[in-house]
Amino acid sequence: MRTQQLLDTGWYFARQDCGPALTLAHGTAVTLPHTWNAQDGTDGGNDYYRGRCWYVKKFTPPALAAGEQLWVEFEGAAMTAEVFCNGKSIAKHAGGYSTFRAELTPHLKPGENLLAVSVDNSENEEVYPQKADFTFYGGLYRPVHLLTVPAAHFELSYHGGSGLKVTPAVDLQAHRAVVTVDAYTENADGETVTFSAAGQTLTAAVKDGSAKAEFVIENAHLWDGVDDPYLYTLTASLSSGDSVSTRFGCRTLVFDADKGFLLNGRVHRLCGAARHQDRQGLGSALTDAEHEEDLALLREMGANTVRLAHYQHAQRFYDLCDEYGLVVWAEIPYITKHMESGRQNTLDQMIDLIVQNYNHPSIICWGLSNEITASGGVTPDMVENHKLLSDLCHKLDPTRPTTMAHAFMLDMDDPFVMVSDIRSYNLYYGWYLGELEQNDQFFDTFHQKHPEAVIGLSEYGADANPAYQNGHPEKGDWSEPYQAVYHEHMLKMWAERPYIWAMHCWNMFDFAADGRNEGGKPGQNQKGLVTFDRRTKKDAFYIYKAYLSKEPFVHLCGRRYIDRPEEVTEIKVYSNQNTVTLLVDGKIFAEQTGDKIFKFQVPITGEHTIEARSGELTDDMTIRKVDTPNPAYRAAGGEVVNWFDRPDEVMREGYYSILDTMEQIKKSPAGAALLAKMMENVHKSYGDVAKSVTMPPSVQKMLDRQPLEKMLKQAGKAVTPAMVKQLNAALNQIPRVE
Repeated sequence: MRTQQLLDTGWYFARQDCGPALTLAHGTAVTLPHTWNAQDGTDGGNDYYRGRCWYVKKFTPPALAAGEQLWVEFEGAAMTAEVFCNGKSIAKHAGGYSTFRAELTPHLKPGENLLAVSVDNSENEEVYPQKADFTFYGGLYRPVHLLTVPAAHFELSYHGGSGLKVTPAVDLQAHRAVVTVDAYTENADGETVTFSAAGQTLTAAVKDGSAKAEFVIENAHLWDGVDDPYLYTLTASLSSGDSVSTRFGCRTLVFDADKGFLLNGRVHRLCGAARHQDRQGLGSALTDAEHEEDLALLREMGANTVRLAHYQHAQRFYDLCDEYGLVVWAEIPYITKHMESGRQNTLDQMIDLIVQNYNHPSIICWGLSNEITASGGVTPDMVENHKLLSDLCHKLDPTRPTTMAHAFMLDMDDPFVMVSDIRSYNLYYGWYLGELEQNDQFFDTFHQKHPEAVIGLSEYGADANPAYQNGHPEKGDWSEPYQAVYHEHMLKMWAERPYIWAMHCWNMFDFAADGRNEGGKPGQNQKGLVTFDRRTKKDAFYIYKAYLSKEPFVHLCGRRYIDRPEEVTEIKVYSNQNTVTLLVDGKIFAEQTGDKIFKFQVPITGEHTIEARSGELTDDMTIRKVDTPNPAYRAAGGEVVNWFDRPDEVMREGYYSILDTMEQIKKSPAGAALLAKMMENVHKSYGDVAKSVTMPPSVQKMLDRQPLEKMLKQAGKAVTPAMVKQLNAALNQIPRVE
């Protein structure tokens, strides 16, 4: 009889490579899940601890019947791990996001035993990820279990899988599903497996470690996304007693270059967000409650898809996506920096991902990599690595396509773009460079040049600190209003282009990137629609809700923009209702009929109560007229956007200034040298990843056409007012070259 025991208490931890004995004697008592980077990996400085640490636990194994085995199962040990039982090394695992197991039985002794695990998130050149814009937490940050199984049991040793592989083939016209089940076993040849599903029972003999059965389900109930995420349960039992279960769904997937994504034969427009798993105060060490809250927030927003970036997520989260119908992009952490010595690790992590998650109907594609060309461009070894990965995916799972998330710097005509079956781009026009309209232009051009290629949008976003407000939002101000305006544009762009197979906002939640120092929150990427602690839904969250959710609502934007210096202020309302009424100080100000976005120009003189209504739906806030802008509403206390009091302080006739474009300044050798030095400081604000980014000529030209002032505003605290004035003074000494 199979049993499972949670091993969450009684652990001792040492944040140094001191071995089991010293950890047991002098370590800190911890409860799993646990990460040693929950604090130092989220506070900025790019100085979080990366090294080999130890976890040890004394345990008394359960009494084992003749032939029974005892295994230990780790759902996540970041990033590499070695397992010891009573001092003997019994397993190693390279990859911080997938499940692995080790058999304890041969190494047990009577009475008390010692389980020790060394976990290491050190830098190396073999195990991904090594360079990316997020913190690589170390630790035993997911559950650990003891498993007791009979001698003959369903497979435990192959890449953390369950031993069951379920493949439904759906005939939509016949309303029939043919479900093939493969069961993999250990020490069970000659036994019989009994399969039960959909009210049917089948048996099959085990031969060479496997058994196969085929169910035919008439009038199959489809797994139909968020509208009807119906799940079947399959149970497999060996004649000697071991039993396992898995859930599966019956659905069809089609990706079309003109229609986008079709689920069960119908166009299913996918719009949602990417998700990093960490949160403030916990790092990556989450419980089911945190996973469930994240899923609930995605559902509240109306998302019907989630990109689980940039690694394998907890099984509980995939289960939740199955249960609630969110379509999933699953991927491995092959990201930013290609390492020739890391090829085998990409293959191993992909096998883990597919073997452990094959049965989830929510997963529709396997992600090969993310922005892998960012730090070194396209190389032959990189291309070969991706072709091998794609072939591996097709071998393990012929039912799902492979995909990639390409960096915006990768030319759309590069052959590498087409290595995967489908593809998406990470575009940041309107934030890091260029203007919002260039996102539209990119997709129009791509679709025109490659009409046969399926294309999506895998990342886009703008950082926003909810404390930062601006009555006239602009790119680079880190304000909540600019983020909202940005996403208004992107949603309209998506709605007008049905061929985009999926759009995943970057990101659903703010997340830790310890190398960052910008926007008033060191150590965080603030592109989330919800804050790192999940307590604040930024205004942009609600424009998605207006587009995607069926739940009626009205939302007043700008509730954190209380102090307003303008005589007439804009009050903006997001709603999925047709009509919105605005009340000022309890009196009806105006009523509008519209679509998702409602804007009212309201004169203000003092403190005012603002209320938005649509039928029984209401939302309210308080604002007040002030004489001068509140400096707390601006990045760096308001200094970034007010470097000079008068234009004549900036410009000197016949010489350069920060108002010139970088292209103009680079015409002068002295100007080019000055810019090169300045860019070193700008890159620092975007973390360690930015230092290695390779910018192709076409993108660099786009950057060069921007006024230098715009670039500086986006650098945040890395460029202080004093530095800007010093830079402008230096430019004022360099004669213009025409």
